[in-house]
Amino acid sequence: MASSSAVGKLSREEFRRQKDLDAARKAGTAPAALDEEGKPINPHIPQYISQAPWYLDTGAPSLSHQRRAEDSEPSNLDAWYDRGATAGPAAKKYRKGACENCGAITHKKKDCLERPRKKGAKFTNKNIKADEVIQNVELGYAAKRDRWNGYNSADHKKIYAEYAAVEAARQKLREEEIDNQTTTDLAAVRKMAKAGKTEKKEDADFGSSDEEDADEDKYADAADAVGQKLDAKTRITVRNLRIREDTAKYLINLDPSSAYYDPKTRSMRDAPDKDVPAEDAKFAGENFFRSSGEAPAVQQLQLFAWQAAARGNDVHLNANPTQGELLHQEFKEKRQELKESTKGSILAKYGGEEYLQAAPRELRQGQTEDYVEYTRTGQVIKGRERAKARSKYPEDVYVNNHTSVWGSWYDVSSGTWGYSCCHSSVHLSYCSGEAGIVATEASNAQNLLSAPPEPGAQSLGIPPSKTEASHENVEQNYSKKRMGEGDFKLDKDRLAQALKEEKKRSRADEEDDRSGKRQKGVASGSHDVTEEELEAYRMRRRITEDPMANYVDGDD
Repeated sequence: MASSSAVGKLSREEFRRQKDLDAARKAGTAPAALDEEGKPINPHIPQYISQAPWYLDTGAPSLSHQRRAEDSEPSNLDAWYDRGATAGPAAKKYRKGACENCGAITHKKKDCLERPRKKGAKFTNKNIKADEVIQNVELGYAAKRDRWNGYNSADHKKIYAEYAAVEAARQKLREEEIDNQTTTDLAAVRKMAKAGKTEKKEDADFGSSDEEDADEDKYADAADAVGQKLDAKTRITVRNLRIREDTAKYLINLDPSSAYYDPKTRSMRDAPDKDVPAEDAKFAGENFFRSSGEAPAVQQLQLFAWQAAARGNDVHLNANPTQGELLHQEFKEKRQELKESTKGSILAKYGGEEYLQAAPRELRQGQTEDYVEYTRTGQVIKGRERAKARSKYPEDVYVNNHTSVWGSWYDVSSGTWGYSCCHSSVHLSYCSGEAGIVATEASNAQNLLSAPPEPGAQSLGIPPSKTEASHENVEQNYSKKRMGEGDFKLDKDRLAQALKEEKKRSRADEEDDRSGKRQKGVASGSHDVTEEELEAYRMRRRITEDPMANYVDGDD
């Protein structure tokens, strides 16, 4: 397949012959293909390796595109432009086409790096600069990316000399400041000098010997330390350094037989001072921190994940920590339930539950060493009982004579919230107690419709039969029987009549849908629906979601 790149679009016969030739080469019956250098090409090399891309295809079988190209000339990493090189002496007169500013012919006026002159060399013919050497430096891959290529180390001497001059000026300013200090300041410097010279003999007059002059310079530098004194006139540079006052772990106890310190991880697991309690020590060891706080809970969770994975469960703490936390919580609850059931079965079999229900140890002994901190109102802040977290919003605040908070009751009929003590759905209303509950129930729409007729109904000429019928209709419409709930009885004759009327109505609706017109004889008014008519509608209704709706028994 090495020659497939050299061949264009093959015909079916040529493609078959190419396949047979490749198979013969792989079997060893045909000689292998040769590349440009005469080297045989392994026929077992895949096509995606042996086939050259279109921009490297030479038209012949080859593997040169897979080999690294050899550089004819090794690139010089130190090759750089010769700065300031000139092509001979400067010209005497201005030449046509040269720079109008400096007179060099190698660049134009807009590219000139000389200071713009008031009158250029074109008009004065004076101070004409020499021509620069146009260099063409070819850089290789590494030379282009060398950030120090072209750097001249001699340039650093100028920076060093500048810093040395600044430091000398700073030292001179400090000496002048010490000479001009008052007696109080001199006493402070004298005190600092005496602290450093404990074994040396001191003179009576401060600053009288050469040794004390050197000490003055020494402690003057200490007086200008970071964060102590800042004078904008004498301070030239400010070093922003962080002062660390904490002691390193390996310097707490210098005994070689004490706790081992790992310099690679900077950890010390054991306490360096065994005699000092962990609560009072500066550093109690890494193991002390691992056994405090939430670290033991994390270790138990990790142990549970390992044990569950060993039993075949797909639990991984790092991949899915939420799942591991939930399974661990469920495991602890089941273990507690099993422990309680085992304890209950043992007590039921052998008895002795009365011995376990003893008074607490604090009540029996009358004293305890458990530290508990209370507030002035008697609430626990710190101790055995954990204080409940309170919200920033006021809780259990009852207003307007209410005994419950707003939102403790929900009215299903109106879909509003209210107070459970008086069933009032008006926020910040005054509580009316049980009377409000009775009034709310009486004002409900269902109760108003199902209420008995008033005595004045008969005086208006309404017969009692109509009143009773309306009461039955209201009870029927708002009772559970309307939704098919509860127990109710149907009249068979009325149900048969309702089925006939429902059949006629559905047939009339189909004819109206077919013709697009509604018959004038069909009554469009509303009337009370009976249970028999509702049951007939349910029986005749077509349920499209029912999979057995179109089922027809073949035996019939």
